[in-house]
Amino acid sequence: MKTILFVCVHNSGRSQMAEAMTNAFAKRDGLDVRALSAGTVGGRELNPIAVKAMEEAGISMEGQSPKIMTDEMVKQADKIISMGCGVDAEACPARFILTEDWGLDDPAGQPIEKVREIRDQIRTHVETLLSEIEQVG
Repeated sequence: MKTILFVCVHNSGRSQMAEAMTNAFAKRDGLDVRALSAGTVGGRELNPIAVKAMEEAGISMEGQSPKIMTDEMVKQADKIISMGCGVDAEACPARFILTEDWGLDDPAGQPIEKVREIRDQIRTHVETLLSEIEQVG
């Protein structure tokens, strides 16, 4: 099983959406892939607008909550992807670990229309990632 770790600062929006979407699409496509997400700082709760945007797309984030990134998570991951460092460059995961960075805007404090755009950017990235994994086998 391939493990993908999505990391951002607070783990309350982008990385959580990527985790839920990757797990949903991998299950749908019968891929042996699991996604986890974490933050370098960690938040208190999921961004409710991100949860709503995902529900609109038919993907539940139920049972997910912000988590702090651990060494164990990093060691388990086959691929680590940071979401972008627009929130707090000092806490940016790319500073701590070699990652691929998707450079996404932070959904915190954004209206639902902007969060939908971010969700759709995540969808495009996730579909490309899973297609690459599927081709490699």
